[in-house]
Amino acid sequence: MKQKKFLLNESEIPTQWYNIQADMPNKPLPPLHPATRQPLTWEDLAHIFPTECCKQELNTTDRWIDIPEEVLEKYRFYRATPLVRAYELEKALGTPAHIYFKNESTNPLGSHKINSALPQCYYAKQEGTTNVTTETGAGQWGAALSYAASVFGLEAAVYQVKISMQQKPYRSSIMRTFGATVEGSPSMSTRAGKDIITKNPMHMGSLGTAISEAVELAMTTPGCKYTLGSVLNHVALHQSIIGLEAEKQMEKAGEYPDTIIACFGGGSNFGGIAFPFMRHNILDGRKTEFIAAEPESCPKLTRGKFDYDFGDEAGLTPLLPMYTLGHDFRPANIHAGGLRYHGAGMIVSQLIKDGMIHGVDIPQLETFEAGILFARTEGIIPAPESSHAIAATIREALKCKETGEEKVILFNLSGHGLIDMSAYDQYINGDLVNYKVSDDEISKNHIGA
Repeated sequence: MKQKKFLLNESEIPTQWYNIQADMPNKPLPPLHPATRQPLTWEDLAHIFPTECCKQELNTTDRWIDIPEEVLEKYRFYRATPLVRAYELEKALGTPAHIYFKNESTNPLGSHKINSALPQCYYAKQEGTTNVTTETGAGQWGAALSYAASVFGLEAAVYQVKISMQQKPYRSSIMRTFGATVEGSPSMSTRAGKDIITKNPMHMGSLGTAISEAVELAMTTPGCKYTLGSVLNHVALHQSIIGLEAEKQMEKAGEYPDTIIACFGGGSNFGGIAFPFMRHNILDGRKTEFIAAEPESCPKLTRGKFDYDFGDEAGLTPLLPMYTLGHDFRPANIHAGGLRYHGAGMIVSQLIKDGMIHGVDIPQLETFEAGILFARTEGIIPAPESSHAIAATIREALKCKETGEEKVILFNLSGHGLIDMSAYDQYINGDLVNYKVSDDEISKNHIGA
């Protein structure tokens, strides 16, 4: 039996995060203050976010940033996660490609999101914060943030996208188990939520609506800071531990990836797996290909516009330079709730603009077909978000079958789907459909202030 798993011991867990901003040929454009249109300082951001996260957000000079010992201690509960050679998937596809996946589903919260939730709550606690708030789509981030808040003795309030809350009720149960309060967004508990419901009483929510509500709560509540699970630079920084571990594990496997793939919502798990390897393209002339797999129903990378836009629907956040479908874009109610976001992170957007990454959009039915094949071959039921990466991997592996090329493909399995079984039931019963956005729908959305 061939070895499938490549593991690291505790002493091999990285002790620093990698900051790709220090090595980028073209730095991301600065976020702008929504009122003055001037570049933001970390002091501007510190009204909402933990101070250390603000400094990390705008740090374009330090390549390596130390992981606090208290965070490393919590990481050691579940890291390093396995790197796995997917022999059975290769066999089922009849491909000469070597397929590896980094399995971020093995931690107690079931997804990669905990990698950033822990440091964000740690930094908040260090500066005397008592409460944290956030938004969540499918609920992976909300669950991780709720757990991390309980670890560091903070109160947590989570706004979960209403449609996702209905589709995945157990995720809100997990948040409440860890002591968080959970509201379906849009809600009547904030001014932003009330305004959205007044305009559209049947609004089923988006990450944009939930961000508006969480940001408002942080701005109006003493001792409360906002935390974010994707999009921003400091989140990708924290997630870089995924790729840094994968580097060491690929060395143990005796191979190096030709192609790296991850699903894409705002960019956290994609940046986490991709950026540590991308530094070798930038600094050492490597030619690894990077593919971001997004839903066909929310195609900001493949059909969006690069411009300054708000990160939320109500226009409370800074203006971010990103590929966007417009902050009032209303994505279809697909089951990959974590990918239903109108914009891409600033770093990824700049790298897309520079031709260092490319996106592919995947129809919903193709993702579930890929997820079921992966479950039947590798024994893991993937989250619908992760199934986008699996579908893109299968596409690349079948290209290798056609050409006979023996490529090495690495993808990030960002989480398991054991709380998404109602979605799999609907797929198996033939009740799911594809959603494709028309050019007219995209053109109607509003970008910027």
